[in-house]
Amino acid sequence: MTPWDAGGVPPKLEDWPEARTPARVLIPGCGTGYEVRFFAERGWDVLAIDFSDAALEAARRELGPLAARVQKADFFKFDTEPFDLVYERAFLCALPRALWADWGRRIAELVRPGGGLAGFFYMDDNERGPPFGVSQEQLEELLAPAFALQEQDLIPAAQSLPVFKGKEIWQVWRRRL
Repeated sequence: MTPWDAGGVPPKLEDWPEARTPARVLIPGCGTGYEVRFFAERGWDVLAIDFSDAALEAARRELGPLAARVQKADFFKFDTEPFDLVYERAFLCALPRALWADWGRRIAELVRPGGGLAGFFYMDDNERGPPFGVSQEQLEELLAPAFALQEQDLIPAAQSLPVFKGKEIWQVWRRRL
């Protein structure tokens, strides 16, 4: 059972990259990999990682000829050059809160100066999870040392999964130079 599998790409993401030059993007916790296809078909150099063998198998089935863009890796340890963009959806909220400070530091390492972190953040004050909700204040605390908020939808994503309904907020953060 995968209640986080949306079966496709969120409408907000469909519109967002159109005005941007394709670049190198990382998708951590890629799940089934719909966003991999989305970015690749628009000319982006995309790499997706997951540590779950079941997720990797599902993504490779879904992606067919693009399956090589999905790798098994530990987000906190894999060796790579910084990316122009990291795409977030349901990765941070899957991590126990005890790992959030490490996530914030790792995101700063993975995004080149001037690059971005864009995606959907699960905003909730629930104590139990996953998904583990984050407040705007907590997110700013995690990201502000290295990032500045550039764009934010104040209205929650219209087509969220039931588990995220009314609590997914689109944000774009720019890595400080």
